[in-house]
Amino acid sequence: MPTPTGWFKMPQAGRVVLEDGVDVGCNSTIDRPAMGETRLQRQAKLDNLVVGAGCALAAQVGLAGQVEIGDRVILAGQVGVANQVKVGDGAIATAKSSLHKDVAPGEIVSGYPAVANKLWLKNAAVYNRLPEMYRLFQHWQRRDTAT
Repeated sequence: MPTPTGWFKMPQAGRVVLEDGVDVGCNSTIDRPAMGETRLQRQAKLDNLVVGAGCALAAQVGLAGQVEIGDRVILAGQVGVANQVKVGDGAIATAKSSLHKDVAPGEIVSGYPAVANKLWLKNAAVYNRLPEMYRLFQHWQRRDTAT
């Protein structure tokens, strides 16, 4: 935290707990919290190539403070999870998604901000057609003003 005389280092008095079967791959970082604990439950796998039971967090996943990840959650590459968000059991976040609110158990989410995957797919299809739709709109607008 910045102060008039420089940066103040906040003490990190919490602890990190790795339960049985946890694998932490190279270049993974697990922060010790200021208070409480960061806990990786049994069979969690962290790496850039994730395989195994439990949770799978792929490369460049970022979890802010006080995030709760349920069992069997899959967070694809470059997923970001905001502070105090809870991700329910079996939920999936597709690549580059940004989770700003809780994700229900079993839900599949995509996008920024994350929405239901089916809605995101529909939005992406429309977004890709916007230039064509705009040209059509301009054509109809010119036609209406000419008459």
